[in-house]
Amino acid sequence: MGADLHDIRYVRIGCDDLDTRVRFPTDILGLELMERDASTAYLRGDDRDHNICYTKGRESGQATGWEIATMTQLNQAAADLEAWGVGVRAGTSEECDRRRVRGLIVARDPSGNVMDIVARPAACGRRYFPSRDAGITHFSHVGLHTVDARADEAFWVDNMGAKVSDWIGDAALIRINEIHHNVALFPSTRAGIQHVNFQVETQDDIMRSFYFLQQNNVKIVFGPGRHPTSGARFLYFQGPDDIIYEYSCGVRSITADDEKTYVPRSFPFEPSSFCMWGARPDIPEFDTTRG
Repeated sequence: MGADLHDIRYVRIGCDDLDTRVRFPTDILGLELMERDASTAYLRGDDRDHNICYTKGRESGQATGWEIATMTQLNQAAADLEAWGVGVRAGTSEECDRRRVRGLIVARDPSGNVMDIVARPAACGRRYFPSRDAGITHFSHVGLHTVDARADEAFWVDNMGAKVSDWIGDAALIRINEIHHNVALFPSTRAGIQHVNFQVETQDDIMRSFYFLQQNNVKIVFGPGRHPTSGARFLYFQGPDDIIYEYSCGVRSITADDEKTYVPRSFPFEPSSFCMWGARPDIPEFDTTRG
């Protein structure tokens, strides 16, 4: 049961200075600027139309975009969510145009995180051309702040048709397809996007970016390291708007055959559950000393 989401599609991030924000994903992240106007900038790291959309004005807020396979399924998801007591509204034609999709409904999780559920999102017909060679292969997942971890986890599992892959303490790592996690819910004092992940091709790409980021005075907040949950090698670094960005590679897939026997694991909330190599995070939501 649930909305039967297919994949993550994009993040939308409100910012005060669009010119400054565009420099970070192009100069640092290695994304391609697809289009921009006075109020919006679209950037990508794969064959989707865009992965990040910056919108002018911090008050425009943050949202994550999630793809559903067909317009029929989108309409059914809207009806099901309303029947389950989840507030949902249809997107306007202008909102659909801005998001580069044919169909859109908007909902919120119990913490207040905004979710765009979309059908028939635009794809790009030409190959991704990076602004710097960070080795990016695709946009992969997001971390979200949650003020009620159990309620948000139940929302994803019961209403979005997702599955828990593993827990670290109360933080649920959740999948909507074969990838170990497409969204991670981190207990916090507020809602919003906690981190944005791009997969890169190899561990060498991670290490090259490790030195590149240091040379460009970008704060490394975790890694290089390896997650014992997903098996991914990773590097986290600080971006604008209080959002952390992550490169990773080698993330585990849970196939249809695996599903027959897979049981989510519960890792203790301690440093070794975040990194098996011994890296220590400088990230509040990963701080195992709090409380």
